[in-house]
Amino acid sequence: MSYLGTQPNDVKKNTGLYTPSEILQLTKDGSWGGSLELIAEQSHSSDVASIDFTSIQENKYDVHYMSISKLTSGASSHQHRIQFYESGVLRTSNDYSYAFQYGSVTGSFGEVRATNQQLVIENTGSEGISQNVYIYFYNLGNSNKYSFATYQSFTDRTGTDLFIFGGGVMDNISTVDGIRILTSVGNFTDFDIKLYGVKQIWVT
Repeated sequence: MSYLGTQPNDVKKNTGLYTPSEILQLTKDGSWGGSLELIAEQSHSSDVASIDFTSIQENKYDVHYMSISKLTSGASSHQHRIQFYESGVLRTSNDYSYAFQYGSVTGSFGEVRATNQQLVIENTGSEGISQNVYIYFYNLGNSNKYSFATYQSFTDRTGTDLFIFGGGVMDNISTVDGIRILTSVGNFTDFDIKLYGVKQIWVT
């Protein structure tokens, strides 16, 4: 295909028209925009209070995708949270803001908003209940832009199934080079977490 450049993300002479076979070939080659590259994966081997991803290739990707499966805590009531690392230092001060909405199978709905917090995402759950979450992170490696996240999850909170979707931002501009997932009480007793970089196509 003549419009493909020499670099994986470099598309040349793109007329905007792709045949199905060309799309399949670009996807197979890993050159189709939006395709995911696995950066790191962590699964449960022992109970831990936090899970760190400290090699996130922030210089390569401006969008990251995280898939969290089977996230389970041993505490009866807890919040699962996310914080950022800046140049290898975990930022735990009140420099985050977040908001989320939730809906319950009982028909109740609500929202939570907070500023000056110590976390960019908060997600609630109950003891022994598996949570499943996906998160998009934006601008983590860009020192000229705010780092923020959007997410959606399905979980159990004190015996009631509910969905949650929302997002958060770190309120200062800096380079984020790591991500921590932590629980407010007790330890994580199960999890399977994958972090991906989202490819982009550069059009000339």
